[in-house]
Amino acid sequence: MRRRRFEPVVHVHEIPLLVGLVLMWMMLWHEASWLTILSGLLVSVIAMRLFYLPPVELAGRMNLWWSARYLVYFLWHLGVASCQVAWLAVRPGPPPRTSIIAVVLRTRSDFVLTMVALTVSLIPGSLVAEVDRFGSILYLHVLNTPTQRQIREARAQCLRIEELVIRAVGSRDEVEALG
Repeated sequence: MRRRRFEPVVHVHEIPLLVGLVLMWMMLWHEASWLTILSGLLVSVIAMRLFYLPPVELAGRMNLWWSARYLVYFLWHLGVASCQVAWLAVRPGPPPRTSIIAVVLRTRSDFVLTMVALTVSLIPGSLVAEVDRFGSILYLHVLNTPTQRQIREARAQCLRIEELVIRAVGSRDEVEALG
């Protein structure tokens, strides 16, 4: 008879997810007791086994200079776009034209793809409508795009966000591919 190797209930790379789920469980119950911690552990482990998520591979590097540039870019565009959307909401005239555009990203990293999608969605005036993970394509719903020039600008802004994220936290191969 062949002996089975011991398989842990939770792997090391799953510990941050487990801790986050237990904390969420405790917040849902508005209580921090041994019972909520143990029941949270049980529910979290069951959820992690039933709804398996593949591990997200990180590049293991972070460039502080490019992270700061990304943050400044995001905050600046957050403010400017908020004013633009507010003006579109109160100005007289017909509602602004919108577009659904496809942006093909250069990355194959799930983490970078997610960061770009979240950043684009958080800046007012654009929203990620669909993600093609295997093709690295974001489909964006963009406000105020009556001409091809505005569509090209929206696509260029998304690609600029991708570049900043790659330079901040992308792998060395992705940074070298940017040039």
